[in-house]
Amino acid sequence: MSSDDEAADDASPEEEQPPAGPLRQPIVAVLGHVDHGKTSLLDWVRGTAVVSREAGAITQHIGATEVPFETISDICGALLPEENIRLPGLLFIDTPGHHSFSTLRARGGQLADLAVLVVDIMEGFKPQTIESLQVLRRAQTPFILMLNKIDRLPGWRTHKGTFAANRQEQSQLAQEGLQERIWEIIRELGRHNFDSALYSEVEDFQKTIALVPTSVRDSGEGVPELFMLLMGLAQRYLEGRLALKEGVAEGTVLEVKEERGLGKTLGVIIYNGVLRASDTLVIGATPEPLVTRVRSLLQPRPLDEIRDPRQQFNTVTEVAAAAGLKVVAPNLEGAIAGAPFYGVPQGDDVAPVLERLSGEMESNVALEDRGLVVRADAIGSLEVLAYELQAAGAPIMRAAVGDVSRRDVRLAETAPAEQRAVLAFGVNVLPDARAALVESEAKLFEADVVYHLVEEYGEWLLELKREQARALREEFPHPGKIEFLEGHTFRTRDPAVFGVRVLAGRIMVGQKVLRADNHVIGRIRSMRSGEQGLKEATQGDEVAIAVTEATVGRQVNEGDILYIEMDERDVVRLRDENVKLTPDEEDVITELQRIKKAASPFWGR
Repeated sequence: MSSDDEAADDASPEEEQPPAGPLRQPIVAVLGHVDHGKTSLLDWVRGTAVVSREAGAITQHIGATEVPFETISDICGALLPEENIRLPGLLFIDTPGHHSFSTLRARGGQLADLAVLVVDIMEGFKPQTIESLQVLRRAQTPFILMLNKIDRLPGWRTHKGTFAANRQEQSQLAQEGLQERIWEIIRELGRHNFDSALYSEVEDFQKTIALVPTSVRDSGEGVPELFMLLMGLAQRYLEGRLALKEGVAEGTVLEVKEERGLGKTLGVIIYNGVLRASDTLVIGATPEPLVTRVRSLLQPRPLDEIRDPRQQFNTVTEVAAAAGLKVVAPNLEGAIAGAPFYGVPQGDDVAPVLERLSGEMESNVALEDRGLVVRADAIGSLEVLAYELQAAGAPIMRAAVGDVSRRDVRLAETAPAEQRAVLAFGVNVLPDARAALVESEAKLFEADVVYHLVEEYGEWLLELKREQARALREEFPHPGKIEFLEGHTFRTRDPAVFGVRVLAGRIMVGQKVLRADNHVIGRIRSMRSGEQGLKEATQGDEVAIAVTEATVGRQVNEGDILYIEMDERDVVRLRDENVKLTPDEEDVITELQRIKKAASPFWGR
């Protein structure tokens, strides 16, 4: 799927030997930038109005939608030969974005078996598109790229059915516009080290990203090809992963939600085994995993949405993978979205499962003695955020799931200035932590999107370093080089007043002025620009300076190049303290060393 081996390994399924037993539905994640059509895809399939019922037409919660094989067969028609397909359907998790995808982990890897990355063909790649690509690469999740909204192409006339059939009926203008947009997407994917091609031109799906043009909101054009590819690729490359297994049920918590009449419930995905109403639940939670009993299992009907059902759930006694359902149970305080859970059969020992889950709840973030404090809403998102920060060179001192506490603030205060910060991703800040931050030197960053949080910290760090550099520069005399401007002698002596241009560095009132022959002509008494008195001037400024002890025509003349006298110890300290000098300032230091060489061969070294 990529132009380099690493990317190919990251994003490509490996063909496996088909298992003899039954298969579960592949779990498919839908990712992409907001408004590019993630929810519209499933909305079209379901024939419901989930999108219109949500604020701003943006997915607000994690959901799951089961699409049975019969429905997929109706959509695909002759594209999908029924006799060759063993999969019972597809189970879609419709996430609010790459963030939610990152939190949904299964034992040994990512929850999703496949993914659809949705891109608006008119808008192209957006920041969340790029981050979704990075998340898919890290998760090693194979994916198809859906080029949505082709109906917006100039001259394109969309119709229900296959893209291939409809394309043949388009005008030359529309076809050329489509091809141009496809090439733009191919080039953009290439910049991220992925090979890609229109799905009909792909020769090896293990190495090349398939692009499927669609119009899901208006007609569903292209959806048949998309579902054909999902079913075909899953069966060809993922059969071993999809084999149904017996024993302890394994799953992931999608959301923790208060339901009227039921209390706190879990929206979950089961990806392995069978969950029964008599099972004991072991659930990832903070501050530690919790153990409780199933009160009831509620399963939506096929083609109904877990988070937004149009009809009541069915109460069931057991549910086999892969499936989305609601679990009603007591004592769910502390359960977190994205965490793993297990259903232990009645009478079985819970201890081994509890130990296994405790290990899974530990993050794999490498910690340093000094660094940032990072909080996130789930292990998956914590590790994604930590990866991005550490890739940017930021050390992490503490990384944990849960709300920001006063202890986090106090710990952050012990870090060096550049890491004296708490980064909170999708979590709350407890009141005592807010109070501590009021008088603290620690900086708080909050966001629900990874790249926003990393960017905000990066911008703050850049400005902090600029301030530190400015403060450090103020501590030391800096090199300065000036030109006595022709025709700008205002007074010849007592003191000499003349106009200069600062060629490099900085000049300040009180500094001595040096000629190129190592002779000090006097000291700057004052400095003006027009009627305004100044204390300093920097490169590019033209000012009038008053120099004591100097007489124009004797010690100094119009057109002379002059320097600010520097103590040798100051030059050495500038180097020792790593004070950042401009290239022009470095040149002035070199010129000063040449001037001083006759009297002191190793001056300033």
